[in-house]
Amino acid sequence: MGVTVKIKNQDPETPGSSSTVSLQWINSTDTLMAGVDSRGTPTVIGIWGDDDTQWKGLKASDLLLLSVAACSAYDVVTILKKKREPLENLEVVCKGELQTNPPKKFTHIHLHYALKGAVSRKNVKEAINLSEEKYCTVINTLKGSVEITSDFEILK
Repeated sequence: MGVTVKIKNQDPETPGSSSTVSLQWINSTDTLMAGVDSRGTPTVIGIWGDDDTQWKGLKASDLLLLSVAACSAYDVVTILKKKREPLENLEVVCKGELQTNPPKKFTHIHLHYALKGAVSRKNVKEAINLSEEKYCTVINTLKGSVEITSDFEILK
């Protein structure tokens, strides 16, 4: 039995605007939902059962960590390019620590930035600080309720 998910294209985000996403439970399953972002891009979100092998989509709490990493990575790349730094690659590993009891909220999120290229340590540190303190919407939304830390390394 096929499931049709309607995708609505929204206006692109503009400063001061709102953002709307939608989520549809796929009722032929117990474990899947289809999400659509504010620009119409779909993703499958899974609900896991007793066994991790039952995952068929992204875990909702992992989406939060991916959002933190993606938001900050975008800022860091943009800032370093504006500074004309020869960035070749960037990987951000984002680790979240959860409470052991429900609601199992994140208590600490750590970002590790691994950059490749002949980039200035000073400019990398400044780009990360600007992202985390000023530009990253996701990090700045979580501040105050979750401890957020980071470090970085420049790979040869």
